Amino acid sequence: MAYSQPPTPSMRPAQAPPPRPGARPAYPQQQQHPGQPFHQQPYQQQPGQPGQPGQPGQPGQPFQQAGRPMSRPGTPGAPGGGPIPGQPLGYRPVNGPGPVPTYGQPGQQPPSQQQLQQRTPPVGMVRPHDPNQNNAMRRPSQAGTSVPQSPSGPRPPMPPGPYGQQQPQHQPGQPLQRPPPIGGGIQRAPSPMMRPPMSQPGSPGMPPYSSPKIRPLTAQVPGQQPPGSPAVKPMGYNAGPPVYQGAAGYGQSPSQPQTPKIPSQPHPGQPYQQHHQQSLYQGAPQTHGAPGMPPAPSPAAQGQGLVNAPPVPGPPTPHGGGAHKPKRVYPQGMDAYSDQSAAPANSYGAAPGAGFTPAGGAQPAMPNAAEQGPQFFVPGEKQQQQPVPAYQQGLQPLAGQSLQPNVNQLTNQMAGMTMGANAFGYNTGPQLSTVALMGSAPRIQDLDADPPAIRLPPNAAITQSPNANSHPSYKRSTLNAVPGTSQLLTKSRIPFGLVITPYRSIKDGDEPVPVVTDSVIARCRRCRTYINPFVTFIEGGQRWKCNMCFTANEVPSSFDYDPQTQQPVDRWQRKELNHAVVEYIAPTEYMVRPPQPLVYLFMIDVSYPAIQSGMVATAATTILESLDRIPNDEGCTKIGIVTVDSSIHFYNLNTSSGEPQMLVVSDLEDPFLPQPEDLLCNLSECRSTLEALLNRLNDMFKDTQNVGNALGPALQSAYKLISPIGGKILCLQASLPNLEAGALKMREDPKLLGTAKESTLLQAASNFYKTFAVDCSKSQVCVDMFLFGSQYSDVATLSCLPRFTGGSTFFYPAFTAAKSEDALKFAHELAEFLSQRIALEAVMRVRASKGLRMSAFYGNFFVRSTDLLSLPNVPRDQSYSIEISYEDNLTIPVVCFQTALLHTSSSGERRIRVLTLALPVTNSLHEVFQSADQVAITTLLACKAVERGMNSKLDDARDALTNKMVDLLGVYKTHMTAASSGATPNLQICDNLKLMPLLMLGMLKHVALRGGSQIPSDLRSYAMHLFSTLPSQCLIPYIHPRFYALHNMPADCGTIGDNGIVMPQAMNLSSERLERGGLFMLEDSQNIFLWIGRDAVPQLCIDLFGVPNYESIRGGKTTLPTLETDFNQRINLIIGKTREMRRTAYYPQLYVIKEDGDQALRLWFLSHLIEDRAEPIMSYYQYLGHLKDRVNSGSF
Repeated sequence: MAYSQPPTPSMRPAQAPPPRPGARPAYPQQQQHPGQPFHQQPYQQQPGQPGQPGQPGQPGQPFQQAGRPMSRPGTPGAPGGGPIPGQPLGYRPVNGPGPVPTYGQPGQQPPSQQQLQQRTPPVGMVRPHDPNQNNAMRRPSQAGTSVPQSPSGPRPPMPPGPYGQQQPQHQPGQPLQRPPPIGGGIQRAPSPMMRPPMSQPGSPGMPPYSSPKIRPLTAQVPGQQPPGSPAVKPMGYNAGPPVYQGAAGYGQSPSQPQTPKIPSQPHPGQPYQQHHQQSLYQGAPQTHGAPGMPPAPSPAAQGQGLVNAPPVPGPPTPHGGGAHKPKRVYPQGMDAYSDQSAAPANSYGAAPGAGFTPAGGAQPAMPNAAEQGPQFFVPGEKQQQQPVPAYQQGLQPLAGQSLQPNVNQLTNQMAGMTMGANAFGYNTGPQLSTVALMGSAPRIQDLDADPPAIRLPPNAAITQSPNANSHPSYKRSTLNAVPGTSQLLTKSRIPFGLVITPYRSIKDGDEPVPVVTDSVIARCRRCRTYINPFVTFIEGGQRWKCNMCFTANEVPSSFDYDPQTQQPVDRWQRKELNHAVVEYIAPTEYMVRPPQPLVYLFMIDVSYPAIQSGMVATAATTILESLDRIPNDEGCTKIGIVTVDSSIHFYNLNTSSGEPQMLVVSDLEDPFLPQPEDLLCNLSECRSTLEALLNRLNDMFKDTQNVGNALGPALQSAYKLISPIGGKILCLQASLPNLEAGALKMREDPKLLGTAKESTLLQAASNFYKTFAVDCSKSQVCVDMFLFGSQYSDVATLSCLPRFTGGSTFFYPAFTAAKSEDALKFAHELAEFLSQRIALEAVMRVRASKGLRMSAFYGNFFVRSTDLLSLPNVPRDQSYSIEISYEDNLTIPVVCFQTALLHTSSSGERRIRVLTLALPVTNSLHEVFQSADQVAITTLLACKAVERGMNSKLDDARDALTNKMVDLLGVYKTHMTAASSGATPNLQICDNLKLMPLLMLGMLKHVALRGGSQIPSDLRSYAMHLFSTLPSQCLIPYIHPRFYALHNMPADCGTIGDNGIVMPQAMNLSSERLERGGLFMLEDSQNIFLWIGRDAVPQLCIDLFGVPNYESIRGGKTTLPTLETDFNQRINLIIGKTREMRRTAYYPQLYVIKEDGDQALRLWFLSHLIEDRAEPIMSYYQYLGHLKDRVNSGSF
């Protein structure tokens, strides 16, 4: 039985009493401001007290909760202390009881509605209850008028009212009252669980020339939603469903901790709804400059997209005071981990200053220029400190936000001023935003945010294309503003490098890489840079200046001519001038031989362990079913089969009889090739023979007892067969090589695990495989390894083959095809791997502007020279990291990095893929930190840690990560904050690096680097391989898994939305989120875990697993059944979406973890909760404390 818990309304509106007979509203007189334009706005009623106009109410009144009826005895028109007739619920006159004053002079009647619409108040005049009026728009009071004092100091007086009298002011300590709506009607009191109402028409947010749109207020039935408001969706696992729950307190709500719901009321002295301008104007397009807004970009820079131009000075602000910012931003009932947009306003490709969050807290986005009224500056207004309401005392700010700037934050803002620091004077982006790390949980949704914006000077690109700079999925830098000197880079302690994924997969909805087909390739005659969007045309367009070495080059004669149509073309429409990622069809001068055909040589282990595990049968079936998916566009793809045990078996597939012929080579000391011309066959020509061999391959060796494996001699024979052409050798290995060349021994020693000598188990045991890999690289031969085994496989040694040949490694520990999940994972990954369109016989070179050079390379390739990488194969979605160092100081405003990949496509074409990235140069340390990309930094540091762990000690790798984090925090504290010296109670870092400590801790707790004696060397070596090759979109989840609550997810999760399957909101990796009756999912791009609590209700078990109760659920590796229930279908869609969105060929397996189930599985799952303490590694908050102690005790 399922239990449902309907959402409890936070406040039930009460019935409003009928209006008071004969009551009429009173209207305060407004005065025309000379020379000011007019607004049309219906005046609002202001209650007052006769004889004492404008006198504040008596202090000491109890705080009145909005939406609750008043209980004030003696109020005229409200017998018994009930609600005041004609007033909204919760409304209370500020000036005490009594009739209200009449309009204007004695005896003057209030205007009609038509007269109101024809009148406009003076711009900037304060209305007592104007919801959007800024505090800065106040006029001085007349002399002799008393001004109430706030606890924090004097408050500017209100402007004069009728007859020159002082307008009423709000008394500190009392709630600000809202006026009744025009024309009467029932108005619902604001609720803490509701969004604040929109601003009234005619407010200063509207332009002087626009006419207001008066919307009549309609009566609202209690308990009914107002018209136009979004429907409140009940919590549950489907639309109108129950929320699965067990014992009391479990399954009733998401496990996210929530901050208290703050009533949508302004601070005393702050105009109502001032703090809601962000929600009203967020994302509004900026049409022209307005006071307090970031100026619009220049016309030359508009439309340039990723290449952002600096602002053009806009019109001056009235009174020269600048835009007045609200003193306080009130939380709008947000949860601490609410589902906000992952991309911040200052994300990749954002316009300069658009929606930027300054240091010290979140700021509402500036309104549209067409809706922004004049702003006035009152001296001393910003320095006033508002008293903190009782409902806000003790409230912790959200991660990355601040409710009110404190002294340190204001000092940080002053420290962020870089007057004269930027030598080029163009990178005037938003100021540095500092956040505190301790005291609040990390906001993990920001892991999916875009990198900081690249802010280039105006006209840096010759076209206004939004694709002029590389997308971060292809190429991203750890710094999006390059330090001008090596000393500045050293001072920042931020590693400088590039993360390149030249051949990322193209999914549905992705734009393909544009291809230049006319064979016109313009290159610099000096540095060989390809023409790109950042060059400069000179001499009337007859020549172009290189953006790397600034050499003038001739424009090719056919650059503006299309040979296919034989017509002139527009130069500015050429793909290479509008796209940073482009591909050329290479002419013959880029070839040393005809393009090689695609060759696949399968080397399959057929020893006893391989047959018994079912690997041979699964592999043969998968290859057979994937023959149609192997790229064979031109009909030139070649296939070969070699099987290995204690002998080498070749197969002749070119027989006239159509039956495959086995050729056995038993001489392992000097292996040779029998009939070499028949061992590789054309896939299209020998299809039937190949299918016959694959159908009977497993039966040919099903009774074998041979435990020998001659992998080394078999590789040597395969190299002789394939080296004249080049291609791929796919090794499917299920046993340890133990014969002749390349023989390996069992060297796993539990006594070495967790000690300083453990790194020896992570190094290659034999030089044979590295030497062989280097030879393969020279002949354009790639080796891919599929490793299986229930025992030791020596992944550290055998992974050398893919590492130096540009291949891939797949590892299946304890594989057995009897488990359908194991067979499914292997079959899916092998089929996906065979169907990929890859790049062959490739070389890659990375060029940089003068003064920079490539100093270190990480990934699977062979370094042929200082800047040339040899890649016999470029797999899809494999990443390469490059570290950059300085040769000289930079004296140019923009530096460029260009990656050129010369390769042969799967269709047999010789192509050149070019990726160009342009970055601004800065001499400001603030801008260096502001531009740092935490995802790219983590990717580069992961590669460096793997190299140190293999070549030195794992302890050194772990210490290097922590030391780097201490250096970053220490430098930031010393140079970016007010606490430059001495101990501080908190850790501070810029907003764009706030998740770096969490990612560092994730690497320290990962299998690749974690200490302890329980991690087999095979698992650690494979994890290190993934650290070095996974693209960023897969590496970050691999380091910091995604964690979801499924039993109480919103109703739309698991359904098809506008952007595909709607995923639940990710949670922090802590066991505090687990519930006894809950269902949780955790995925790290390699595995998916479903944790189910012991108190899960039977209905959940029936709907998801098809079993009657918790005890009937089978734990471990499994496949989720497909049922007709809505919950099961939604969970299956979420799991399928998780597997698809990582782009790579890896297929995550599903594990069901029961709370009281297998101990090993439970510990494996809990080891991913990196915010918890796991001996001997600290929890996240302990780690922050350790970093703080080291920062406070160090010198930076």
